[in-house]
Amino acid sequence: MTTVLVTGATGYVGGRLVPRLLDAGYEVSVLVRSASKLVDVPWAAEVSIIEGDLLDADTVSRACEGIDVLYYLVHAMGSRGDFEAAESRAACNVAGAAQACGVQRIVYLGGLSPATPKLSRHLTSRKRVGEILLDSGVPTVALQAGVIIGSGSTSFEMIRHLTEVLPYMPAPKWVRNFIQPIAVRDVLHYLVAAAELPSSVSRAFDIGGPDVLRYGQMMNGYAVEAGLPQRPIAALPVLTPWLASQWVNLVTPIPRRLAIPIIASLQHDCVMADHDIDEVIPPPEGGLTGYRQAVRLALAKIDAGAVETTWQNASVVDAPSDPLPSDPDWAGRTVYTDFRERRTSAAPDRLWAIVEGIGGANGWYSFPLAWAARGWMDKLVGGVGLRRGRRHPQHLNTGDALDFWRVERLERGRLLLLRAEMKVPGLAWLQMEVLPDGTGSQYRQRAIFFPRGLAGRLYWFAILPFHGVIFNGMANRITAAAGQRTVPARPDQASGAASDEHVK
Repeated sequence: MTTVLVTGATGYVGGRLVPRLLDAGYEVSVLVRSASKLVDVPWAAEVSIIEGDLLDADTVSRACEGIDVLYYLVHAMGSRGDFEAAESRAACNVAGAAQACGVQRIVYLGGLSPATPKLSRHLTSRKRVGEILLDSGVPTVALQAGVIIGSGSTSFEMIRHLTEVLPYMPAPKWVRNFIQPIAVRDVLHYLVAAAELPSSVSRAFDIGGPDVLRYGQMMNGYAVEAGLPQRPIAALPVLTPWLASQWVNLVTPIPRRLAIPIIASLQHDCVMADHDIDEVIPPPEGGLTGYRQAVRLALAKIDAGAVETTWQNASVVDAPSDPLPSDPDWAGRTVYTDFRERRTSAAPDRLWAIVEGIGGANGWYSFPLAWAARGWMDKLVGGVGLRRGRRHPQHLNTGDALDFWRVERLERGRLLLLRAEMKVPGLAWLQMEVLPDGTGSQYRQRAIFFPRGLAGRLYWFAILPFHGVIFNGMANRITAAAGQRTVPARPDQASGAASDEHVK
């Protein structure tokens, strides 16, 4: 059986590729930085999970042992600093390990490069990664895709929200540039087929859908499929990529750090230079998916609550990544907490359904204006804001984005731990527990904040007056929403006070 290693399996494309490789009969391993992100994915038990980083050469070498085909689906979208050096180093580690371990094929998904020498930093880096892998001595296929259209893709979500929010679009001049979008299902077709190419095939290939459109036409094509009026668009030469990214940050869920590289890649026409891919991988049965059909399929997935993966799967750059320390580890450091507890006659499973359905369109069960204001404040400073929503209306998985939180730990039916990804001077978590209590249940809610310096302490005390309204109301309404009468907790269990000490 052919053995396959997928890097980037927790990302948008990688998360969809793995189950399709399994269906095709491959033996699959995945290399991920955090195995916890795969706890709830339906295919986790069918793959070998290796935890590590591509920047660690020893880990990469160990992961490549016994591998026939390696998929490289990692890139530093939204990174700052010298990400080019990190990406090149990771690619060199993979190239060296693949050659030393006898890997027979590397498949890389990169970006479709405009016909200009002035590429953005991110496209330049992705092109360089492809060159490193092609020079590895291992037969390599570098598939170069442009705008990927599918439920939850970054490009699709940007088009979707820009079109839905704005009845009139003052837009940058790049809305007149030509783009060749490709449906995510067609990207996956090429990726799966690339594993079986003969060793004589080793080069880069452009891939794209059947339609070449101006970016403005793509937005209005979305409007037609979504049942919206077509939007008048005015191309304004004064909107630089930086200014345009601020605009996208404010009116869409896409944070500024992701919007900048996307917009930078749209400054020039971005279409396939050739169709050589057809000579080695035929189009899928029935032909490539047109743009309007891809939008229609994406909207159907969203309406059905069946989005497989989203751009939110990848952690936000610079968001806190360390898990919440266990309670004993809190000793000796400043920790602020807000603890609420309620008892209710609602059955635990009924209460849990409310907890797991929190956020997104369901809201946060307390003072919606305050939550919205906090989301807008986060957007103004370049954060993710409150409008990321949730992948599924009722169910959560470990690693899911949930508005400006991320699911760090999920014990279904009992515990939900959310890590804050909004910009705050410190580290923050929100923990919700459901425990059986006789014929009813007990709800426990704890907000936890580790301040960073004086700014963190001032931040906590500045928002402390709102806790009684927000967190107390949240506990009350969550238990009330379970459909049963809420029973007041004992006085010693209803504390909402802040503390500098270990609290259990």
